Parts: sequence; structure tokens; C-alpha cells
Amino acid sequence: MSAHPVAAPLCAQPTAALRRKNQPTGTRNRAHAFRVVAKAVTEAPPSTKQVFVFGDGTADGDASMKSLLGGKGANLAEMSAIGLSVPAGFTVTTEVCAQFHENDSQLPTGAWEEMLVSLKFVEKCMGKTLGDPANPLLLSVRSGAAVSMPGMMDTVLNLGLNDLVVEGLAVKAGEKFAFDSYRRFLDMYGDVVMGIPHNLFESKIDQLKREKGVVNDNELTAKDLRELVKQYKLVYETAGVQFPQDPLAQMKLAAFAVFDSWNSDRAKKYMSINQITGLKGTAVTVQAMVFGNMGETSGTGVCFTRNPSTGENLLYGEYLVNAQGEDVVAGIRTPEDILTMANALPEAYAGLVKNTQLLEKHYRDMQDIEFTVQEGKLYMLQTRSGKRTGVSAVKIAVDLVQDGMITKTDAINLVEPTHIDQMLHPQFKDEALYANDVIGVGLPASPGAAVGQVVFDTETAETLHAQGKKCILVRVETSPEDVGGMHASEGILTARGGMTSHAAVVARGWGKTCVSGCSELVVDETNRWLSLGGVKLHEGDWVSLNGTTGEVIRGAAELAPAAISGDLGLFMSWVDAERRLKVLANADTPEDAKVARENGAEGLGLVRTEHMFFGSGERLKTVRRMIMAGNTTDRQSALDDLLPFQRTDFAGIFAAMDGLPVTIRLLDPPLHEFLPDGDLDEIVALLAQDTGTDENEIVERIEKLTEVNPMLGFRGCRLAITYPEIGKMQVRAIFQAACAHQKSGGSVFPDIMVPLVGTTTELTHQIQMIRTTAAEVFESTEIVVNYRVGTMIEIPRAALVSDQIASAGAEFFSFGTNDLTQMTFGYSRDDMSKFLPTYLEQGILKHDPFQVLDQEGVGQLIEMSVKKGRSARPHLKIGICGEHGGDPSSVDFFHRTRLDYVSCSPFRVPIARLAAAQAALKEKNGK
Repeated sequence: MSAHPVAAPLCAQPTAALRRKNQPTGTRNRAHAFRVVAKAVTEAPPSTKQVFVFGDGTADGDASMKSLLGGKGANLAEMSAIGLSVPAGFTVTTEVCAQFHENDSQLPTGAWEEMLVSLKFVEKCMGKTLGDPANPLLLSVRSGAAVSMPGMMDTVLNLGLNDLVVEGLAVKAGEKFAFDSYRRFLDMYGDVVMGIPHNLFESKIDQLKREKGVVNDNELTAKDLRELVKQYKLVYETAGVQFPQDPLAQMKLAAFAVFDSWNSDRAKKYMSINQITGLKGTAVTVQAMVFGNMGETSGTGVCFTRNPSTGENLLYGEYLVNAQGEDVVAGIRTPEDILTMANALPEAYAGLVKNTQLLEKHYRDMQDIEFTVQEGKLYMLQTRSGKRTGVSAVKIAVDLVQDGMITKTDAINLVEPTHIDQMLHPQFKDEALYANDVIGVGLPASPGAAVGQVVFDTETAETLHAQGKKCILVRVETSPEDVGGMHASEGILTARGGMTSHAAVVARGWGKTCVSGCSELVVDETNRWLSLGGVKLHEGDWVSLNGTTGEVIRGAAELAPAAISGDLGLFMSWVDAERRLKVLANADTPEDAKVARENGAEGLGLVRTEHMFFGSGERLKTVRRMIMAGNTTDRQSALDDLLPFQRTDFAGIFAAMDGLPVTIRLLDPPLHEFLPDGDLDEIVALLAQDTGTDENEIVERIEKLTEVNPMLGFRGCRLAITYPEIGKMQVRAIFQAACAHQKSGGSVFPDIMVPLVGTTTELTHQIQMIRTTAAEVFESTEIVVNYRVGTMIEIPRAALVSDQIASAGAEFFSFGTNDLTQMTFGYSRDDMSKFLPTYLEQGILKHDPFQVLDQEGVGQLIEMSVKKGRSARPHLKIGICGEHGGDPSSVDFFHRTRLDYVSCSPFRVPIARLAAAQAALKEKNGK
């Protein structure tokens, strides 16, 4: 018999219409796959290598080739080259994936032929042949992008089985093993390649287990599994799909399916969430299968060289005896702790420990490793840098430095800004307070505290998140399709799955709290309720998760903020030693300023004076009285009453930021924002009560304040120019507080910022007012405070004439990137939610431009403004105070543009500090 059975005639293959019968909307269409089994039709450069082999201690590639071979392929090549026991295989490059998608899902010329040649190499290494019933080689076909995306793309295992090969495998390795492998292959191939919903196969095995009175899959007999294979084939027939018996056709279509999964909704969602851009595609790694389901001397597992939740230097992971890899990561069976493997498979465990230590030293980072033990022999299937929590990331980085394995600068690049963000998440205020409300305990898969409303599906989670509500996603087990819901949730709770299940791995990577494997949890997704510990909760009910202890708590437990200390404090000292950019904070109250300083802020880059007006009911009434004033005398009276409030606030902020610069923006928003909401009659009645103004006068005043486009209307410096008494009151309050602080022995460095300047005459008008008022205060107090006057660059015209603005007297610029983005794009921040999801989904925008700076457009204005401003005033202080000040990719841009500082919210200060250090190291290393 030929080793490679001849493929069935193409006319016998299923049509797209038949295959898509009973197939849900959005499932991949594989009609193209059968058109190209025979030949490739697109051209590729003849000298370009498209397939790289590894095995038998040799490899074409290495760990440095992740962009070409993907993380999986590059690391398999590296492991093979350093002598670890790695099953032979080959990797089809990411460039082939890119060409596949560019050319109507067709392989470039030569790729298929290279795959066949590489297959011969694998067969020689393994001493087995694909499609040979007497000595069959089975393959896995896996994805692998340059950036790790766990579970987001497709995998096919046990490829090469068919009706003839399974019988030969049964003779060679046992009937139960052979038919267990075949039923797994039929299920996975049907789901991944042919588009048959997995639940159709799942229902067949569940029904058979009920009939046989067993609970676990491995309790089914060989006879049972033969019957199950027949049932699975009926699933294909019912779906109108023909299972390909030719192993080569299987391999080609599986590779196509993996390429297709690069564009799957879940992969695109994951890349969007993690801001992954610029990749060519996924590589495809085809590798000889080794089997963990060949009896009690076989097994499979996943482990980390250190604890990915805490960073503890102890082997962490799980394994299952007599199982395949998907049983562990999919949570189909709850696995055993990796440390117990020392008793079950002692020789393999000793080899595993040795290999994990070798790999961590080789890669100089904590590794996430997949392995299989086949009849006592250990095989290493994958290694990659492991996903970890923020706490773990910092501890591992610090420990590796202290152990002499890496340098401090290496450590800085080992920790991601999102890790720091996670460490600043709140924890439970007092665990004893909720002790009586604990209704169950699962596995503490990802630490932290999460509180939210119960939801049972991704769509509901995303809807609540969009409404600003917090939720907890509850599932029997998660799948990659749940990625959107997991990201939208505060935490995840599952009934099945272990510490290395899909839910656990993804949650840890995102810093989401996760409790998995809560075996007593009953979930009714249809009727939207869960039951645990005798308590029934419905969708919308509140629940809390302690990801550190695994506790599930009824109701909303009280949270407390986190603080920088321990390893994080030491790590941040290394960070600060490397960065050039200063990091300031946006804060409007003494309390916020105190938090900012505790988080390492080197001053305040934005104090929004208008936020102080909402501090108390009396303040707001006074502001409204000022707004309703019909003449200067009445307005000045209200401002005189408002001045002590402002002065007290500034005094508190100066005290909190003693010795550090404080940038104070004068009144910016339209006055109507201080008026109450409601219908006109309600507004008029409330204002009359608050201000004592006649109702007719109020109506007339409201009509004058009404604007068609208020964000481009009567606001910013336009207010202080039209009503100079408003600006004078604020400046007087600032300098009275500054003089008092300096007189008491403190150090104060106020920077006065004029908002919304578009012309030099606007700025010179305001500078004159500020300096005149300051001089009056200095004369009356007999104290002089050093200060600067500058402006926000938030109108595109201001960026274009920045040299003129600097020459007119601006001593500093601060880019208000929120308004600058709004005016540059012509997008309303308040209204863009109506179209932004569509723009992101269709790729019209890569990111929300109000979260991630548009470097091409808005960034060009910033670069121009910096260049022009410093051409007129070489030592011009320049920073940024928009939300982009805390976004890592934007911080990198600001570093390269030679800004002096970024300013962000107090809780994002540590993130910006790390991003600034990484930007400096990136420049230093010439990357």
C-alpha cells in the first residue's frame, strides 16, 4: 500500500453550500481550500525560504526569528538546537500567511512543495510515515504569531488518522488509544477546519457517557469509542460535510484553517484590546504528535518556571495522566498540581525540572512550557515567556536581578506598563468583613479583588461595560470566543478548568481576577442563574471574587486602594534612574495631589480650577450667582464670595506639592456646564432659589448662554477676556495662597496656564492681566513668588503659529491633546461613540484616538509646535496634560519629540514612569 493514499477526486469533495448547511453565520468558509489542493498559483521570490524544519538536535531557525516563525516556531527551533527532546516538525512562515491572505487564500508558489519536503524530514526523524497504517505518523498543526496570543487562533491535533490508519494504530498502540485519538481528531477537525459547531460533537459524547453511566471521557471503553467515532461521522453527514480521508489533504486544509484564524473575530478582538499591530500574520507549525493518552505511564501538562500569580520561585502548573493537551488547557478535566507528578511519573518529573531550569536560564525570563510524557519519555512541546500578573512580573524582575541573571535595565523591559496598572488595582478592605457571605471556593487562578453584577455571556458583559457598569462573567468554562466578555468584565468565574486553563491564562495576562474550577458551581446559561453553596443568584445580582484565595462572595464586598511598596518601590527606583521625561499628574484637589505624590508624581501638570466649583453646594450656588449676574457689580460680588474657596483649595494643593511645580489652568469650560440639568421650568426654579434672581431674568440669561456648539464657543480665554473680573479673581486667589505658603516656610512654584489660545493677541491680553494682578498681590503681601505664564496648545492654529506664541511671552507650552485631537479630527468626544465601534471593527481607525495618540496627524502638529516654539524660545518648557500622558505608546512618542514632561491622572503616574524609562532605553539601544 502507498504511504500516501491518493486523494478522492475533487468532484467527490463537499461543496461550500453543503458544508455550510447548519453552519452558524460568521463561520469560516473553506470552499477555497479544495480548489488549491492540487497546485499553488501565486508567485513568490524563488530564493525566499518559506518553510523551516527542526528536530534531531538541529534547526533552520532560532529564537531571534519570532517575526518570521512566530513565537512557537522560533522557540521550538531554539529548544531543538540546544538539545532538548523536541518532536520533529516544520514551520511555515508568517510571510506565507500574509501572501495567503493577499492572494485570495492561495499559497504562494513553492510553499506546498517545501512543506512536502519538510514532511519527509519529519518522517525520517521520527521513523514513521504519514498515512502508513503499519507505522503511522500523526501531526499537530498549530498557530504561532510573533506576539503570544493564547487560545486566540486554531489548532488541530492527531492529524493523519483515517479509517485505515486508525485500525493500524489500534494494532500497534491499542484499540482504546487509537479510537480515542480518532474521535478527538474528528471533533477538532470538524470544528476548526470544516466549520461544524463543536457542541454537536460534545452532545454525542455526553449522551454516550450518560448511557454508559460514566462521568469522565477516559472511562469509556474501546468499544464505546468505536461507536462514538461512528456517531461523529454522522455529525459530518448531517452537516453535509465529507471528512477527507487523504492525510495530505487534511494537512493542507488544516494549515489553511490556521491561516484563516488570524482574521477570526476573537483574534482581531484580542489584538485590538492589547494594541497589537504591525504583524504579518501567524506562522503554522506542523509537528509530529507524541501522546499523553497511552496509559498510566503517559501524561500531558502545562507549567511555569515560577508562579505566574505571585512570582514565587517554585515550579507551578498542572498535568493529567493519560490525557492530551487540550484536556488541560480547555478545562475539560480538572488537572493535578504539577508537584504531585513527582510521585506519579518520577523520572519524567526529574527531567522536566531540569529542563525548566535550563530554559529559564537560557531565555533569562520566566517560561510557560507545554510538555507530554509518552510511555515514560518526556517531550518538550513549547516554551514562551509566560503571561503573568503585575505582582508576579515585578517580583520576577527583581529576583532575576538579585540572582544575577539579568541587569536592572533588562528588568525594566521585562515588566509591561499594564503590569504596573494591575498592581494599582484595589484589594478588599477587610476580608473578615465578608466572611459570612462566602458561598463557595474555587481555584485562585488570577489574584486581585473583583466586584460586579453577574452576567453569563460576552454580549451582555460588553453592553454593561459600555454603560460604565461593572460585571463578573460566569461560565461553565471559557473559550477563546469569550475574549471580549472577559476583557469587559472585572473578573471571571468558571465551574470547570484549572490554574492553566484558558480563563486563567488570559485573565492573568490582563490582570483580571479569576476563580476557576469551582466544581460546586451550577450554571444555567439559558435561564440566567447560578447556584453555589445553597445560594441562587440571577443575572444582575452582585457578586465578589477574591482571586488570591479563590473565594466567591455574595454581594458587593468593600474595596480599598492599592499602594506602592516592597518590590515595586525598588523596581520603580530603577525605572526613575533611566528615564529622561518627567512625570507629573493631573489633580484638582489636595487629596488627589497627595495620591499623585505618593505615586511618584514630580509636580502637577494640570489643575482644573473649574472642578473646584463643584466642591460643595455653597460653592456651586455662588458660581451660579456669578453666572446669573446681569452686571459687573453683581458679578464681582459673587466672585468676592468665591475667592476664599479658591484660595483655600490652592493652599491645600501647594502644601501637598511643596517644593514641586504646580500648573494651574484658568477657567476653561462653557458657563452653562455649571447650570442644573432638567427641563426649563425646573432649571429656572432651582436657579431662582439658589441665586435670588428674578425668573424672567434667569430665562433671558439662559437664552444668552445657549450655544449651538459650546465646545468651540464661549469658553477658555474667551471668558476671561470678556469678563476680566473672573480671571483676576482666580489669579488673585492663586498668588494669595502661594505667598502664604512661601511665608510659612514652604516652597511653591506656580505655573499659570491660559486655556484655548488661538492668537497671540489673546495670549498677550491674558499675560498682562496675570502679571498686573500678581504684582498687586506681591505688593500687598510684601512677598514675591517666582512663577511662569504659559498656554495650552489645543487649537490647531496655535500649533501652526507656536513661534509667534512663544515670542509673545509664553514661557511654557502644555499640549491639551484631548481638545487638539477633537479639533484635528473634527470628532466630537461626546458623540463619537455612535461610530467609533464601527470604525475600529472595520479598521478605519486602529485605536480610539482619545486614548492612543494619533502620531501621524495630531503628532505632526505637536512636532511642528515643539520645533517652532523652541526656535523662538530655546529653553521653552513643553509638556502634555491630556489623557495620552498615561498611554505607553504615546509616552514613547513624547519622549522622541523631546517634550520635558507628561502629565496624567494620579493613578497612571507609575505607568507613565515605566513607559518613559522604556522609551529612553529603546532610544539608547537604537531600536
